[in-house]
Amino acid sequence: MSALPVDRPVLGDLHPLDADPVFALHRGGKMEIAPTVPLNGPDDLSLSYTPGVARVCTAIAADRALFDDYTWAARAVAVVTDGTAVLGLGNIGPHAAMPVMEGKAVLFKRFGGVDAVPICLDTTDPAEIVDTVVRLAPSFGGINLEDISAPRCFGIEAELAARLEMPVFHDDQHGTAIVALAALRNAARLSGRRLADLRVVVSGAGAAGVAVTKMLLTAGIGEIAVADSRGMIHAGRDDLSAVKQELAENTNRLGLTGPIGTALAGADVFIGLSAGRIEEPDIARMAPGCFIFAMANPEPEVDPRIAARYASVVATGRSDYPNQINNVLAFPGVFRGALDVRARAITAGMKLAAADALADLAAEDLRPDRVIPSPFDERVGPAVARAVATAARIEGVART
Repeated sequence: MSALPVDRPVLGDLHPLDADPVFALHRGGKMEIAPTVPLNGPDDLSLSYTPGVARVCTAIAADRALFDDYTWAARAVAVVTDGTAVLGLGNIGPHAAMPVMEGKAVLFKRFGGVDAVPICLDTTDPAEIVDTVVRLAPSFGGINLEDISAPRCFGIEAELAARLEMPVFHDDQHGTAIVALAALRNAARLSGRRLADLRVVVSGAGAAGVAVTKMLLTAGIGEIAVADSRGMIHAGRDDLSAVKQELAENTNRLGLTGPIGTALAGADVFIGLSAGRIEEPDIARMAPGCFIFAMANPEPEVDPRIAARYASVVATGRSDYPNQINNVLAFPGVFRGALDVRARAITAGMKLAAADALADLAAEDLRPDRVIPSPFDERVGPAVARAVATAARIEGVART
């Protein structure tokens, strides 16, 4: 049986699953709370707790503006889920979602220096989720929504953004969009083209698909069309939700209909954000020098080995292939930058700035197998944070 680290808590007897190194690593959870002040004797205790703490409480009660400077809240983020759309596992509930939320919190700290607390809510009702997060908000400087199913996630994020004067960010949407845009900018740069020259087909109209589409539109993409499980989204369909109706109104200027394979003929870019497989004959009909971003996990929509036969740049959501579209490149720096200037919101301009910062880092050594930097490039978090903070000031949402 694998040995557990000596400094990790062991709650109860070891389980047979601990023979698996994955389970052994997760035993006792992946995070802890650590003090930032000394607690070595009575003097330390009197300063950090009673009676000294009462002076700080009284000062904050008299002047609310002191709260951000004399508590951790201004640099802490709540990672909130209801467990309805966890990774590729689906609706597995709040308890099973906790290992992912712990992992997200650890990534916040490692890659952005941001303290984060995982919160798994035992409700799937949008109004209850919103009300609960609003009541928790005084303990945090920002809210990261995670793994909440579409279309509920759109309304939940919008309502929280309207009710809270703090950064609210649904990472499944915007983190994916930021990293995908950065990679696509560099793929275009590598081939001597502009975003405005590209025709894109997106597979998936869930949280990530909608967000990527909207960000590419904002960034000036040439033409973009989206497919869901029933085929291409277009204005003539009578089965569209409000979110998809908005997509129909703002995309697919060519009026493409039918299955996604038909739309791929002559397309410059495929972006996969669904579990739907794309067959090789459809990929073969794409434009020469195309880009294939097949980001479904664990099985990409297009086998990367097949994609490489036709595409000049291939990206996936997996770490065992080049050009991983990994949200960890975005969300730690986005929140670090937003918290540093105590932003009231995260705007479209801040997200575009984050994408540009990522693209610029990889542009220094641009290759078909490196259109996006590594998460372990220590420049990533600070570069994204600086770009986001600057954009927040330009857009007037920064408090400092």
